[in-house]
Amino acid sequence: MASSHMNILGLTLCALSLLCSAFTFQDYSDALGKSILFFEGQRSGRLPPNQQLTWRGNSGLSDGSSYHVDLVGGYYDAGDNVKFGLPMAFTTTLLSWSVIEFGSSMQNHLENAKAAIRWGTDYLLKASTATPGALYVQVGDPNMDHHCWERPEDMDTPRNVYKVSTQNPGSDVAAETAAALAAASVVFRDSDPSYSTKLLKTAMKVFDFADKYRGSYSDSLNSVVCPFYCSYSGYLDELLWGASWLHRASQNSSYLAYIQSNGHILGADDDDYSFSWDDKRAGTKVLLSKGFLERNTQEFQLYKAHSDNYICSLIPGSSSFQAQYTAGGLFYKASESNLQYVTTTAFLLLTYAKYLSSNGGVATCGSSTVKAENLIALAKKQVDYILGDNPAKMSYMVGFGERYPQHVHHRGSSLPSIHAHPDHIACNDGFQYLYSRSPNPNVLTGAILGGPDNRDNFADDRNNYQQSEPATYINAPFVGAVAFFSSKTTTN
Repeated sequence: MASSHMNILGLTLCALSLLCSAFTFQDYSDALGKSILFFEGQRSGRLPPNQQLTWRGNSGLSDGSSYHVDLVGGYYDAGDNVKFGLPMAFTTTLLSWSVIEFGSSMQNHLENAKAAIRWGTDYLLKASTATPGALYVQVGDPNMDHHCWERPEDMDTPRNVYKVSTQNPGSDVAAETAAALAAASVVFRDSDPSYSTKLLKTAMKVFDFADKYRGSYSDSLNSVVCPFYCSYSGYLDELLWGASWLHRASQNSSYLAYIQSNGHILGADDDDYSFSWDDKRAGTKVLLSKGFLERNTQEFQLYKAHSDNYICSLIPGSSSFQAQYTAGGLFYKASESNLQYVTTTAFLLLTYAKYLSSNGGVATCGSSTVKAENLIALAKKQVDYILGDNPAKMSYMVGFGERYPQHVHHRGSSLPSIHAHPDHIACNDGFQYLYSRSPNPNVLTGAILGGPDNRDNFADDRNNYQQSEPATYINAPFVGAVAFFSSKTTTN
C-alpha cells in the first residue's frame, strides 16, 4: 500500500520525510515569530508600550467619534488604511484556530499570538456592542482612502463609519464576527475566563442577529464594500461556519441542532475547493469533521466525506484531482494575492491531518486512500515555497531569509516613518514613495505578500499590488501552519 500512497502524491521519499528539509525547526520558529510580528504593523489605534515594530505610531484615535461610538483599534487589512470588518473578523477566526490547533507548538511565541488575537477581538467586541441591533463593519471610505498614499499616522481622509442593522442586514459579516469571537473564546478559556465568557456571550448575540435578519452586507452597503470585499459567495456559508464555531466553543446542543436542521440549506452538500475571507465552505467541512473523526458523532459523517473531497482535489494523481500547481510546486488559484489561498490550504491540510491522526483515519479518494503524512508533506511543500524553497530562491515573507521583497505595496512601510519624518506628508505627496524604486524604508517584518504568478515569477514592484501587497488574512492561517513545523521538524 505504501507505494500507492507515493504514486498518488507524486512526492519523493525525501519530501515525505521531514528529515531532509530546506529549513530547520529554528528557521520555522523564526518564521513563526515574524508571521505574528507582522500584525503589529497593521495595528490601528493607540500602540502599547511593548510595540516591537517601532516605526509605527498611533493612528485612527478618533475613529467612530463623529458617530458617538468608540471604534478605535483593530487592524488595517492590507496596504491601505481602511478597517474592513469581514476580512478582519476572518483573520481573527483563523488566528484563533491556529492557536487552538497548534498553540502547543508555539512555545515562546504563544503570548504574542494571543495578543494579536486580542487586538482583533477587543475591536470586534466594540463593534458588536456599541449600538443595540447593529454591528459596525467598517471605518474609512475606501474610495477616498485609495486616492491617497498616506501613512496611517497622517490620515486626513474621511473616517466614515458603516454598520449593518436589522433594516440593512449583513449576515455574512455578522456570522463571521460571531465565528471570530467564538473561536477566540476557546483560546482564552483557561488564561482569561471572564474575557472568554464575554467573547462567547457576544458571539451568541451576534450570531442570532446574523441568522434572524438575513441578507448580504454587499447588498446593504454596495460600493462601500464592493469590489473591495464583496461577499461573492453570499452569506449562507458564514451562517454554517458561525454555527460550527459556536458549537465548538459552547458545546451547546442548540448549535448541533441548528447545524443538523439547516446544514443542507446552508451548503453542507456543496463541494468547494478554496477557503478564503469570502468562502468558508471548505473550512467548515474540516472543522465539523473533527466531531466525527475524534468522537464518532454520526451527524458529522457527511462533513468528513466532503472534507475528503476537498483534500482529494489537492492531491496529484487522485481520481478527483483538480488543483493547479506551478512548475515550482506552488498551489495556484488566482492572479491576485494567490498566497492567501496557499496559506489557507496548508492550514486545512495540517488541521485535517491532525484530526485524521487522532484515530488512524485516512482520506478516501475514490479507490485510493491518503494518509495524514501525505497531507503534511503537501502542506510542507507550500510552507517551504513561501519561505524561499522555490525556483526564484525568494522568500515571500518580508524580513525572512537572505532574499525577500523590498518594494512592498504598503503605505506605512513605504513612506518615511513618523519618527524619522515628523512633518505631515499630504495625500498626493506620498505617491512619490509609491513610485520610487528605492526599497521600503520600514521593514514590515513577517508580512507574506500576494506572491508569484503561475510561472513562479515575481515582480518586486510596489505598484504591482496583485503580487506585492500583504494582508492579515494571508498571514493568519500561516501562523498555525508554520507553528506545526516549528515543533515537528528535526534536522540531520
